[in-house]
Amino acid sequence: MTTHSTTIQDYHQKTSTNRLGLWLFLLSEVFIFGGLLVSRFYLLGTNFRPELNQLLGLAVTTILLISSFFMNRAETAMAYDDKKNFNISILITIVLGIIFLIGVVGVEWRIAPFGPGDNVAASLFYIMTGFHAFHVFSGVIFLIIVYRNSRKGLYNSERHWPVEAAAVYWHFVDVVWILFYPALYLIGSPYL
Repeated sequence: MTTHSTTIQDYHQKTSTNRLGLWLFLLSEVFIFGGLLVSRFYLLGTNFRPELNQLLGLAVTTILLISSFFMNRAETAMAYDDKKNFNISILITIVLGIIFLIGVVGVEWRIAPFGPGDNVAASLFYIMTGFHAFHVFSGVIFLIIVYRNSRKGLYNSERHWPVEAAAVYWHFVDVVWILFYPALYLIGSPYL
């Protein structure tokens, strides 16, 4: 009994250290994404924005928001040892993340009436969406690893820090897009 309680105590101690590391990492990311957001408003103001497909922007935003719902569902399922719902929910999150990437990088980048070097608005659009897409891509890889490890039986209701970390990261990327979406798609008149 002592061995089990000692290992649980060690696990919780390591988890609290890992949580601190994750939040410090996310804080550094806030400064990077915040700098991009400030650059957008500093260089374009609130009067102009890139000319983008509004319906596609709304669609990819909706997809990302729904993916966040399923990520939350996956994390909650693991906290209750409901591995079936965890697997279903995390797979849905992964698929929606990939659809988001296809929508932004595969479709929006191709149909945009400008290229990355055409002007300031174009450059901001590509750097903001590209940097965000890289984070979504990283999140999808993270989720695939967590899913694979779950299938190996590495997580349960007492030990699921990687699931929690993946959820926090995924929600962070979602919040960033919630700020980027109006800055790129809604605020100002089309510029290009």
